[in-house]
Amino acid sequence: MNILVCTLGGSWAVIPEVFLFLAPNIVDLYARHPQRQRMNAIRRDWQLEAPDELWVCTTQGESVGKAIIYLREWWSDVGQPMPLRVWQAKNTNHLDSQEECERLRELSFRVVLNAAERTRSSDGKLILSLAGGRKTMSADLQRAGQVFGAHAWLHVVGQDQLPERLRSAEPTVFTAPLTESEAASVTPIWVGSARRSELLDVHIEGHRVTSRRFPLTDAGPASFSSENPSVSGFHLCEFEAPTEAPLWKEVEHRERSSIELMGNFLSDLDRDDHRGNWRSLYRLSPRQIESLRRTRLSVEHTALLRRLPKADLHRHIGGCLRLESQVVVARAVWSAMKPAERHKALTRVSTLLKLADAGVSWPWNWPALLSDDAEHPYSRSHRCAALLLNAPLEALKLNLYTVTEPRVALKHTHPNGFAAYERPGELTGSAILQHPAALDPYAQAIVAEARDEGLTYLELRGSPHKYDRRQPGRFLERLRHALYAAGANDCPDTSSARQQGAVISPTIGFIWILDRRQPERIGSIVEHAVAARRSMPDFLLGLDMAGDEGTHTPERFAEAFTPAFKECLRVTIHAGEGEAAENIWQAAYHLHADRIGHGLTLAEHPALRERFRDRDICLELCPTSNVEVVGFRDPSIPESAMYPHYPIDTFLSTGVPFTLCTDNPGISRTTLAEEYLTASRMSEQFSLWQALSVMRDAYVHAFSGAATRERLIRSADATVYRILSSSDLDQAFS
Repeated sequence: MNILVCTLGGSWAVIPEVFLFLAPNIVDLYARHPQRQRMNAIRRDWQLEAPDELWVCTTQGESVGKAIIYLREWWSDVGQPMPLRVWQAKNTNHLDSQEECERLRELSFRVVLNAAERTRSSDGKLILSLAGGRKTMSADLQRAGQVFGAHAWLHVVGQDQLPERLRSAEPTVFTAPLTESEAASVTPIWVGSARRSELLDVHIEGHRVTSRRFPLTDAGPASFSSENPSVSGFHLCEFEAPTEAPLWKEVEHRERSSIELMGNFLSDLDRDDHRGNWRSLYRLSPRQIESLRRTRLSVEHTALLRRLPKADLHRHIGGCLRLESQVVVARAVWSAMKPAERHKALTRVSTLLKLADAGVSWPWNWPALLSDDAEHPYSRSHRCAALLLNAPLEALKLNLYTVTEPRVALKHTHPNGFAAYERPGELTGSAILQHPAALDPYAQAIVAEARDEGLTYLELRGSPHKYDRRQPGRFLERLRHALYAAGANDCPDTSSARQQGAVISPTIGFIWILDRRQPERIGSIVEHAVAARRSMPDFLLGLDMAGDEGTHTPERFAEAFTPAFKECLRVTIHAGEGEAAENIWQAAYHLHADRIGHGLTLAEHPALRERFRDRDICLELCPTSNVEVVGFRDPSIPESAMYPHYPIDTFLSTGVPFTLCTDNPGISRTTLAEEYLTASRMSEQFSLWQALSVMRDAYVHAFSGAATRERLIRSADATVYRILSSSDLDQAFS
C-alpha cells in the first residue's frame, strides 16, 4: 500500500496539485507543463507511484472547514478513486499558541507513524507533502518523516502571481488538465527522503515506539448535513491529543538520550546472549536485531540458510556423496576397467541385479558379495561400480535406504544395530575410493556439493590407512591434489567474489580418524599422521578417534597420542553420542580434545558443561544422524515421539559452544542448511539470531591456521551483513 500524507490549511488546492502529480492516470493535470519530461523523470528515478490512500492532517476552524468542503467536492468530481482520510486536531484553529501547535504536532507524528507502519508492512511507499498549511505544520510533518521514515518528501513551488483560476481554486479546476500557462505557474518537486530511526526500536521500560502504543483513531465516514451528504470513500475524524506521554515527547527523549540508549541496548544484548555473534550484526538496527532474536528458524528460511556462508566441521568422506554423485564416480571407475574386469564384476553381482530388476529387495548380507579378492586389489571397487551403473536407481534407494526405515534409533532398535545406519554407505567411501580412477570425480563431487550448499569452509574426515594400507600418506596427498584441482581453496576473498557473482569454492582441510576398535594400530597410525602433517600442514588439520565407544575408553590412548600433541595437531574425539559423559570427560582431560564429535550426554553433566564453556571446547552436533543412530524426538518423524528431547536447548541456555554439522550427508540424505532446520524442529527456542551465532562458532572453532580462520571469518561476516541488511530482508523483519 502506498500512502500520501498532506497537511491542509486554508488553501486546499495544494492537495490535488501534489496528488495528481503522483496519479496522472486519474487526472493528467500537468499534461501541458513545459517541464513534463523532467517531471516524468523524477517519478521514474525516485520510483514514485500513485498512492492507494490519501491522508490529511489539519486543524479546526471556519477557513479549514471551507477547504474540507472544497476537497470533498473535488474528490467526488474525480470519482473517489481511493479512500481519503482527514484528521482534525481537536481545539486547534490558527495555531497561534504553544498548546495548539503541540496538539497538531502530536496528530502529525501519529499520522506519519501509522502510515509508515502500514506501508512498510505491505512493502509500499510513504510520500509526505510539505506543501499546504502553516510553516509549523509542514515542519512537523518533515520532522516526523525524519524519525519514522519516508520514501519521499514533495513540495509545490509556484509563481508569485498565479493565474486567476488557480487563485480562486474551484474544485472543477482540478478535474482536467491545466492550460499551458496555468501548468507553468506551479511545479511539484522532490525534496528528499529519510530512513526510519533505529532509536524507535530500543526498549525503554519494556516498550518500543509502535502504532499499537500510539494509536490513531480511525477516520470513519464523514458526517455532513442533509444539504451536503457524505461522499463515499471520504472519511473525517476529530483527534484529541493526550495530555500525558505524547508521541513527540517520546521521540525527543530518545534522541536526547541516543548514545545512552544504544549503549544500554547493546549491553542488554550482551548480557542476555551466552554466545557471541557476527560482529557486523551489531550494526543492524535494534528492530532488525530484535526481529532476528524473536523469529523462530523455520522452513520458510530455507533459501536464506542456503545463501548464508557456512562451515561444516564434521563430514565423513566415506558417507558424504549423494547417490547421484556416486553413480558419476562409478562411471569413471567403469571406464577405467578392462572388458574382462567388467565381465567378472557383472557376473559377481548378477544375482543382485536380477532381484533389482524384479523389484525384490536384496538379502541383508549382500555387501559380502562385494568383498575384495586376494588376487585383485580393486575387485570391490569394480563390483560397486557394476551395481551403481546397472541397478535401477529405485532399486538402489530401496536396498540402501528404504530397508532400514524408519531411520530412528537404529543402533538400538534394528536387528543389525549400527550397521543399519551405515547401510547407505556400502557403495561409497573405501568401497570405491580405493580405485585410482575414483578419486578425481569423487573430489569434484565433494567440491560441487559444498558449493551448492553454500559452504565456504569444510573439514572432511576419514581414515587414509583404510584406502591405502601400505602408504596412507600417499592417499592423502592424492586426495589433496584432487580437491585442489576441483577448485577447493582457490578463492581467498569470498565476500568480494560473491559481490562479483563468481562461483565460490570452499577451503577444505582433512582430519585423520583413528579407530578405537583397533588399539594395537593406533600408535603406528599416529606416526603416519604426524608425518603427513609435516608435509601437508595446510591440509591435514587434526586427529579424530571414532568407533564403538563401548570398546575402549579415551584414556587408554593418551600415550599413543603424545607424538600428535608434540606436533601440535588439533584433536576432536567422537564421544558421548550414546555413551556416558565419562567418555567426554576423558576425551577432554586425557586426549586434550579441542572439539567433541556429538557429545550429547554432556547435557547430563553440569560441572563438565561449565568446564567446556570455560575452556571453549566446541561440540559438533549432527542432528539427523543423532536421530538415526541414538534416537531423539523430531516432530516431523512420528516414530520418534517416544524418544527424549534433543539437548540443543540445554546447550543454548548454558552457553556451551557448539555448531551444527552433517556427519554423513550422503547416508542421512541431508545438507547443512537442512541440519539447521532439523535442529530448529527439535528445539523450543532456536531463533535466527541463535542460528547465525552457531554458524559463526563453526568458523571460530575451525582447525585451520589462525590466518586462514581470520580471513574466512572476515569474509563471512561481510557476506552475512550484506545479506541481512539488504532491503528485501529489511521488509521481512519489519
